[in-house]
Amino acid sequence: MVAYRNPPAQAMFALAFPTIDPTLVEIGPFAIRWYALAYIGGILLGWRYALVLARSSPVAFERRTLDDFLLWVTLGIVLGGRLGYVLFYKPGYFLSHPAEIVFVWQGGMAFHGGMLGVVIAIVLFARLRRIPVLALGDIVACVVPIGLFLGRIANFINGELFGRVTDAPWGMVFPNGGELPRHPSQLYEAGLEGLVLFCVLALIWRFTRLKQRPGAVGGVFLVGYGLSRIVVEFAREPDAHLGFLFAGATMGQLLSVPMVLLGLALIIWARPVRQTPAADAPATKANPGNQANKARGGKKPRTKAKSGRR
Repeated sequence: MVAYRNPPAQAMFALAFPTIDPTLVEIGPFAIRWYALAYIGGILLGWRYALVLARSSPVAFERRTLDDFLLWVTLGIVLGGRLGYVLFYKPGYFLSHPAEIVFVWQGGMAFHGGMLGVVIAIVLFARLRRIPVLALGDIVACVVPIGLFLGRIANFINGELFGRVTDAPWGMVFPNGGELPRHPSQLYEAGLEGLVLFCVLALIWRFTRLKQRPGAVGGVFLVGYGLSRIVVEFAREPDAHLGFLFAGATMGQLLSVPMVLLGLALIIWARPVRQTPAADAPATKANPGNQANKARGGKKPRTKAKSGRR
């Protein structure tokens, strides 16, 4: 706990904000920041987890396919996240300073833009490789909370995107948030959008048949993230240059409403995967045809899963 000299009554006692340097390592002009590590860690851990999920996917994905997709999703995250911030949060500023759009090292990424970038990457890659769009999207949806968790922890370390003023006993005084304690909303988001959503999707994938309906798991992610973001925004300080918008809602809440609606539509609309039965039974004495086929060097055709929706 930390006390202040002549503080406002609301800030007599507040949790001390942990002093963590946003830069992990700095050697001359070269610097490694926690925020960059969150992106790198989220992408690499997500890729490894996607390989695990692919083993139980109703649609077969080769290891090489997911390896190749890694570059596409990375570009979708970075380009979409940056353009989303430019268009959703500071269009006027960047219209006057277009050269600064590429200055990603100065900060300024938006999840909703990154999500759109990833969706575009999924659609283009799936069409190019002739694989089911929604089935690939379901795997990506289960992976995203990993990056969300790490990203929100990095936001907390940077002391940015803090919450509104509060008298809750867990309120914190952030370096750039004034003298009053505020909600550590970054941790709320890390918990809901990251840990909770990850666990919910993992349990759904493991113990339900929802993954047999391509698009349904992705729909659960959209609903889960959208609701989590809407709820946490009530405790999060809105962007100073935007404030409260329509009906007192924040930009994050307004952008999350379409996500919830789209997610519900996907859950309702998703159709089961159609299984194509194997053409041949195993070669046995009761099935001489297969023995003859084997003698000719033929191979037993593999059962392939085809998505009802592409």
